[in-house]
Amino acid sequence: MRNKPQESAIMHMADALLSPMVGGAFWAVSGMLISYSAKKVSQEADASKTPLMGVLGAFVFAAQMINFTIPGTGSSGHLGGGLLLTILLGPYRAFITLASVLIMQCLFFADGGLLALGCNIFNLAFFPAFIAFPFIYRVIAGNSASPQNIAAGSMTAAVVALLMGAFSVVVETLLSGITELPFSTFILFMLPIHLAIGIVEGLVTCAVLLFVLKTEPTLLTGQPASSRPHFILAVFSVVALITGVGLSCVASSHPDGLEWSIAKVKGTGTVSGSPVHPGTGLSGIIGSLSVLVAAGGIGLVLGKKRPEQKSL
Repeated sequence: MRNKPQESAIMHMADALLSPMVGGAFWAVSGMLISYSAKKVSQEADASKTPLMGVLGAFVFAAQMINFTIPGTGSSGHLGGGLLLTILLGPYRAFITLASVLIMQCLFFADGGLLALGCNIFNLAFFPAFIAFPFIYRVIAGNSASPQNIAAGSMTAAVVALLMGAFSVVVETLLSGITELPFSTFILFMLPIHLAIGIVEGLVTCAVLLFVLKTEPTLLTGQPASSRPHFILAVFSVVALITGVGLSCVASSHPDGLEWSIAKVKGTGTVSGSPVHPGTGLSGIIGSLSVLVAAGGIGLVLGKKRPEQKSL
């Protein structure tokens, strides 16, 4: 059993690290990216992936509850899920879905500060959706159904996205100027620990994608699904439920990569103001269902706008 509630998720920044100016600026940036993504989704001709937004969002919420220990470090990490969502949903639906996950975590589970919400959305969703996916994964894997290309692309893109997000955390902290965390020392701890976490994320992402390749390959080849991916929906729903109810109880109690890095730099336990991470089966169920309704509802609303626009 866990000895205490898990503190702060991977790269979820606390308000204590940010100035109002930096936090507000990234609120604006993330808000514009959500608005832009919503506009692009409403213009898409293929709505076959809309049902997946809620289910995959619930799956990612549940997966983020499970911190795994990084051997030999005293630290832990968990999946970010951004690249997996992007590959399966496309960048715009993925950005909205992951933003929904982070908003629910912030507002209802005190995971990540309200001031830091814009930074957390940017760090965890922007880099996989708009950098790692188009410029790394697509270059390596393309629209091919080759397991080797998918594995190489997902591993490389997952690691790079996580490292860019970790670097962004350090830059945002530096720009805020309200902590005494030396830039070079902070980087020295942040990047190696998130490299290790990124490798695990890449392996899990690769395993999920290879499963999807065998069951619903159209989700990876860029072709419209021939029918609603009922089997995939059912599988991810069941996995999200099992993960949220059971596996969160055996998650690592070690501090996550960000908390661990701060503790190493400062020589103290944790950063002041760290939020409490949801860690019970009940919170897993409530959170996953909330994200399912929120992300799925947004997808349905945006999907309904498409025929209205075409009829004008």
